[in-house]
Amino acid sequence: MATGNSTALLVIDMQNDFVLADGSMRVDGALAIVPNVIKAVEQARRRGFLVVWVVREHDPLGRDVELFRRHFYAEGKPKPTSKGSKGAELVDGLVIKQEDYKVVKTRFSAFFATQLHSVLQGAGIDSLVAVGVQTPNCIRQTVFDAVALDYKSVTVIVDATAAATPDVHAANIYDMKNIGVAAPTLEEWCGSSK
Repeated sequence: MATGNSTALLVIDMQNDFVLADGSMRVDGALAIVPNVIKAVEQARRRGFLVVWVVREHDPLGRDVELFRRHFYAEGKPKPTSKGSKGAELVDGLVIKQEDYKVVKTRFSAFFATQLHSVLQGAGIDSLVAVGVQTPNCIRQTVFDAVALDYKSVTVIVDATAAATPDVHAANIYDMKNIGVAAPTLEEWCGSSK
């Protein structure tokens, strides 16, 4: 079983632009999971887990955005998750503490072109738990990369992650389970020792 010193909770993209009803990149299931994400963070802190906040923050001109999303940064359009914008901020109820760690990403995976893997290795982390949005993109890509990087245990809390529809969410959870990822409910995870 993973101990507090070897487990990290990854809180992925719980930002206003992805979660709020008027968010420019809203994920329909995101608002409903906010209470469970808050509880997961509280539980992780009680267990002594490293809490890692994974956020998207883009250049307001879109120079670091994927090619297929650059049209969102055209003149006169809202600039999703732009650095310093209200949309890039964490939703109310989620707060980064001094002992936490923040990773800024510009692609789906929290590992792609970031220092995340090095930080986790340096902290002796071998087990990861993921919460946030959205299941078929940032959650899935991060989880698949974690498996490829040989993290001993990778968990996705099924009711603290969300997608645009329940069917899309369920299909992606199914795929992740097929590569050895655990997918407990928040209640099950809180009742376990990891």
